[in-house]
Amino acid sequence: MQMFINGVAVDAADGQVIDVINPATGAVVDTIPSATKEDVDLAVKKAVEGQKVWAKVPVYEKVEIMYRFIKLVEQNKEDLAQTLSAETGKPIVEARAEIGNIPIAFKAFSEKAKHLYGETIPAGMEAGQDKHVLITKREPIGVVACVIPFNFPCDLFDQKVAPALLAGNAAIVKPSTDNPLTLCKLTALLGEAGVTPGAIEIVTGRGSKVGSWLCGNKDVHAITLTGSTEVGIETARTAADHLAHIALELGGNDAFIVLKDGDVDLAVEELIWGRMYNTGQVCCASKRFLIQKDRVEEFTQKAIARISQLKQGQPSDESTQIGCLISEKAAIEVERQINLTVEQGGKILLGGTRNGAFIAPTVIGDVPKTADVASDMEIFGPVVPIIAFDTVEEAIEIANSSKFGLCGCVFTENMKTAMKVCNALECGGTIINGASFFRSFEMPFGGYKYSGIGTEGVMSTFDEVTRTKTIVLKNIIE
Repeated sequence: MQMFINGVAVDAADGQVIDVINPATGAVVDTIPSATKEDVDLAVKKAVEGQKVWAKVPVYEKVEIMYRFIKLVEQNKEDLAQTLSAETGKPIVEARAEIGNIPIAFKAFSEKAKHLYGETIPAGMEAGQDKHVLITKREPIGVVACVIPFNFPCDLFDQKVAPALLAGNAAIVKPSTDNPLTLCKLTALLGEAGVTPGAIEIVTGRGSKVGSWLCGNKDVHAITLTGSTEVGIETARTAADHLAHIALELGGNDAFIVLKDGDVDLAVEELIWGRMYNTGQVCCASKRFLIQKDRVEEFTQKAIARISQLKQGQPSDESTQIGCLISEKAAIEVERQINLTVEQGGKILLGGTRNGAFIAPTVIGDVPKTADVASDMEIFGPVVPIIAFDTVEEAIEIANSSKFGLCGCVFTENMKTAMKVCNALECGGTIINGASFFRSFEMPFGGYKYSGIGTEGVMSTFDEVTRTKTIVLKNIIE
């Protein structure tokens, strides 16, 4: 696979490549260029030039190009899904679903782009302004670096690239080194659809080098990054050096609260969706299961029974419901976190084992609220730590003890109590009677505290990738 710079597929300047490994089998899927600083600087230079051309393309033509891209995605959807599954370890059924989201997102952002109207401030709205009319308009911010993680590369490509392009920016994609292949293909398809040279590019290589070179380039005007909190903080420091606008969607340790009047059967089904999907590698997955003491035993037994029904296997198998983690390294870290939770008082009731990059779905009971997982330790895998509590106030206290504040959820039949909990949780999104893993393309999605800065979604992303200009018609009124 090659990078895509200035409308052309290219290798690294020095010819160096990195193997992309199928984490389930250990086989090499393909190689990608290991970009040099020269490659990254060239990409930014061409993006600066290309953005000026792309910005002049009328919005309706940009939308037509996006629809041509959607058509190309539809024609190549099975190849894209197979590539995504192979390089990520994502079950093929889930990979197809992620590819299926691309038309939904690009259509939604396209419709929004056609309605980014300016506003008028008429004369006489304040003292001394009787003769002046003010008009506002949206303008592209310039070159946008789109730093995309491994867990939902296509969904995040949709969220970042579509609005950036439709607003008239140039977008440079920096994918994860673990699974960049599908995004390389999507970037090339945007070029084939008609995005002008330089306006859409992708550079590949280690984030510690390529990502730093890209985000540190003074001609990158905005950075939108989804990733770990540590990387987000470092990127914010880098952006500050040249005052690049930044939007960050970072880590989470979402609380899943079940009150004594909650529907346990519903909660268990939502656990399957909200914790086991993508093998638990979801930023807004429910990761701390706070269950009121009256219902702990029932919830635990039903959760174990339901999780035990899931089939874990090769991602390419049509019947597989849980695949593997992105790498054996990632699985080793989850295994360490499971063992630490046991050392801190938890008891393994299901799973707890590792085989290469595969982590068996795991339930840990009797987890004390003093354990690391109860506050700041984010486990990026199919692990369900169960923490008991006595009162609603205690559940809120435990939930808010984390430095993270991405999402949270509560199960209860009492809507007044539900609203009380939702209003008290210190996080960017709250769900009533559903898992915290909820993200539509339309909604503004983002976190509080160490979970990020800014929001993404059809409702809000254009605010992150545009500037507002005011044009003053001075003394226009007689």
